[in-house]
Amino acid sequence: MSETALIVIDMINTYDHKDAGLLLPSARAVVPSVAGLLHRARRADVPVIYVNDNFGEWRSHHGELLDHALAGPHADLVEPLMPDDASLFVLKARHSVFYDTPLAYLLRQQGVGRLVLCGQVTEQCVLYSALDAHIRHLDVVVPRDAVAHIHADLADAALRMMERNMGAHVCESTELWP
Repeated sequence: MSETALIVIDMINTYDHKDAGLLLPSARAVVPSVAGLLHRARRADVPVIYVNDNFGEWRSHHGELLDHALAGPHADLVEPLMPDDASLFVLKARHSVFYDTPLAYLLRQQGVGRLVLCGQVTEQCVLYSALDAHIRHLDVVVPRDAVAHIHADLADAALRMMERNMGAHVCESTELWP
C-alpha cells in the first residue's frame, strides 16, 4: 500500500459543546491551513476522507451534520472546508477515527498506507487516531498548523508523542502537495 489519504477529523462542527470556547480560537487559526490542504490534495487526486463525530445523533447522516453546522453561528469555520462530490465521509462516535468505524476497511479498499491527519482536537481525536493508525502499521503525517487544540501545552505534548512514540512525521501543511 502506497496511496496517501487526507483525513479531516471533526471539522464539520457546530461548536456547541462544553470545550468550544477554548477550542474556537485554535480552530479559527487552522481553518486556512486545512482549506489549503484540501485544495492541494484534491488538485493532486489524493483521496479526502472526512471522519466526523456524530454528536450522539444516531439518526443523522453526513448531509444533516453539514447542514446543521452551516446553519449555526460558526458556519464561517465550516464553509471553507466543505466536502466536495469526490469526498468520502465516515461517521464516528468516539475519539479515534478507527473506533467502531469502517475506516480501516475503506483504507484497505483504497490501497491507502499513509494518512495525513488534520482537524481537531490535537490532544484528543488526532492523538488517538494517530495511535490507532500506528498500531495498524499505517504511516502517519500530522501538519502542526492544520490541527486545532483545546489546551496548547497538551497539544504540544501530543505532537511530540506522535512523533517520538508513533513515528509520525510532524510538519507544516505547506510541505504537503506543494
